[in-house]
Amino acid sequence: MTPYTEAELEVRLWKEMEKARFGMLGLVGRTPTQHFQPMTAFCEADRGEIWFFGRTDTGLARTLAEPAEAMFVVQAKDQAFQACVRGRLAQQVDAERMKRYWSPVVAAWYPEGRDDPRLTMLCLEAADAHVWLSETNPVAFGLQIARANMTGRAPDVGESRSLDL
Repeated sequence: MTPYTEAELEVRLWKEMEKARFGMLGLVGRTPTQHFQPMTAFCEADRGEIWFFGRTDTGLARTLAEPAEAMFVVQAKDQAFQACVRGRLAQQVDAERMKRYWSPVVAAWYPEGRDDPRLTMLCLEAADAHVWLSETNPVAFGLQIARANMTGRAPDVGESRSLDL
């Protein structure tokens, strides 16, 4: 696998998140009983932001009276790309973004529509990320696993890097 420059890896991160669309979002170090939850991401790479729809009466939104540290975890369907993005999560009512990102899929989760007074947006201002890439074909992967089991060394199936965003 050809190593990526930091700039190339950042471009790849945003493209993969936009393509995958779904991931797990949760607060960090705030409430130990708050689990990460599945969310649909709307990425704005040029601003370093990830936007999510939410309701003000959910546990996640209720704990966001003030911005908090959060993480968004995403994994490509083919498992060749995984990432964990950390940043500051805040609740924002943004009618323009609600309109821009509204779709029949979003509407299915919010049957009262964009005028629902409980509807809100959550914005994750990305600070950094850790990315895992595994672009090995199945045969090469199998050979790496076999070699690792014979030699006791970890398989070489990709790379893992941190990024400042």
